[in-house]
Amino acid sequence: MATSAKSSSTKAKSAKPRRTRRTGRRDPLAITLLKKDHREVEGWFDEYEQLEAESEKLALFNKIALALKVHTRIEEEIFYPEERGEVEDDMLDEAYVEHDGAKKLIAEIEAMRPGDEFYDAKVKVLGEYIKHHVKEEEQPGGIFAQAKKGEEDLEAMGERLKARKEELMAELGGKQPN
Repeated sequence: MATSAKSSSTKAKSAKPRRTRRTGRRDPLAITLLKKDHREVEGWFDEYEQLEAESEKLALFNKIALALKVHTRIEEEIFYPEERGEVEDDMLDEAYVEHDGAKKLIAEIEAMRPGDEFYDAKVKVLGEYIKHHVKEEEQPGGIFAQAKKGEEDLEAMGERLKARKEELMAELGGKQPN
């Protein structure tokens, strides 16, 4: 009898949903969408490291570049301006400057071909640069944490971010070389 009671209590424990956040609260839509973009691009940079064929490298970099262009645009057009006053000005100013640096590096890489000297190195540095930027946005006390404490409706903003992202993906995605 003791063993059956033990196994049924084990089953009951395993049926509980696993909590992934200490707070038990989900992020508002705006933050969720931006973090999803971060994870996607981080995964692509990791995938890039494993590639050898130049055609595969070019195709994946084009995907990364499009995602970063769209992501920076929605942050700069919607998220950052609407969070001005909620988030420390210095943090937002640095984020704009980091975006500018990433855009310049993307443009340099786009002017090159895989196999050119420093192509892979520049993609690697861009990945590290993005990782640094993401850390600053997502860290405790960072832009996202401050935004969540502010007065902006991050659910409604999330809907605007989502709609604008879809517009930009259609607009810029059609211009991407295959």
